[in-house]
Amino acid sequence: MERIILVVGGHAVSWGEAILGLLGLAVLAIVWLGLATLRAGRERAEEAAAAVERQRELDEKLAALTQIQSEMTGRMQTIGEVFGNRQVDLVRLIAERLDSLQNRVGDGLNATTKQTTENLAKLNERLAVIDAAQKKLSDLTGEVLTLKDVLSNKQTRGAFGQGRMEAIVRDGLPPGAYEFQAVLSSGKRPDCVIRLPGDERPLVVDAKFPLEGFTAFREAQGEDARRAAMQRVRADVGGHLKDIADKYLIPGETQDIAVLFVPAESLFADLQEHFEDVVQRAHRARVLIVSPSLLAMAIQVMQAIVRDARMREQAHQIQAEVAKLIDDVRRLRDRTARLDTHFRQANEDVALIVTSADKALKRGERIEAMEFEAPAQPERVAAGPGPLFGRAAAE
Repeated sequence: MERIILVVGGHAVSWGEAILGLLGLAVLAIVWLGLATLRAGRERAEEAAAAVERQRELDEKLAALTQIQSEMTGRMQTIGEVFGNRQVDLVRLIAERLDSLQNRVGDGLNATTKQTTENLAKLNERLAVIDAAQKKLSDLTGEVLTLKDVLSNKQTRGAFGQGRMEAIVRDGLPPGAYEFQAVLSSGKRPDCVIRLPGDERPLVVDAKFPLEGFTAFREAQGEDARRAAMQRVRADVGGHLKDIADKYLIPGETQDIAVLFVPAESLFADLQEHFEDVVQRAHRARVLIVSPSLLAMAIQVMQAIVRDARMREQAHQIQAEVAKLIDDVRRLRDRTARLDTHFRQANEDVALIVTSADKALKRGERIEAMEFEAPAQPERVAAGPGPLFGRAAAE
């Protein structure tokens, strides 16, 4: 037992000490096991009590849940009934709204259909107007092409200018003041002659105008072509001015000035803007170049001159008519004065008649009321009838 089995920290351990130590350890282990068992029992008791408490709480919660479930069931039934009523109301309201919406949509569709129909009708009318305008445009295009063909031919172009000139002259002057294609003493036939009052010499109007040079001038692309076209215009117009001066300016037979009619305002504007030397040459040749508007203005001036001349020629007739008018007015005044005298006499007679009627009325009223006057003196009674009738006779 005293045998040393090991040394721990410089202390020799024998078998007896080792056995005692092991016994102590065993006792400690048994005590620890007992304590552990006691603790485990206490914990199991506590767990059982907690389980009982949890069971009780669970039962209470289940009872509360059951009550809540029953309340919820009642509420759900109430909610179901309310929802049922609300659903019926909602269905009815939706049906009413759908009916109202359907009516509004129907009315809107009817209005839209009506408006669409009206718009389609207006559109058809506008399309008809557009078709008519397109037809007129097509006709105008044809007329422009025809006018182009007319202007491209010298003879038809001359007829076109003469037609415009004749229309202006006919609209502004009386028939006896002009003549177309009149024959002069030289045998030449100008397009028109206008006779001015107080002068036997007519004014010659020529409606032919050279257009080829102006066409080339407008269509010229380069500077050389433009210069050549301008030179051609000067040559053509200058030659035509010379022909007019030689043919139609006859001393003692025609006026000292002739008129060259340009049938287009654009040609006249180009001539005035780009060919000032040609215009000055026309002035020196005593040829007046006019456009349609200038010719119309000149015709209006001539019309005023013709009208004034006719008024001067008819002045004696006008004076005779004025004298007759004065005599008629004098007779009317005399007759009006006599009628006024008759009216004044009639007014005086009517006034006297009214006075006599008033007096007779007053006498009748006094007789009806038995209001007689006092008897007059005997000499007055012997001199005439009774008081009443005597007064009436005097009055």
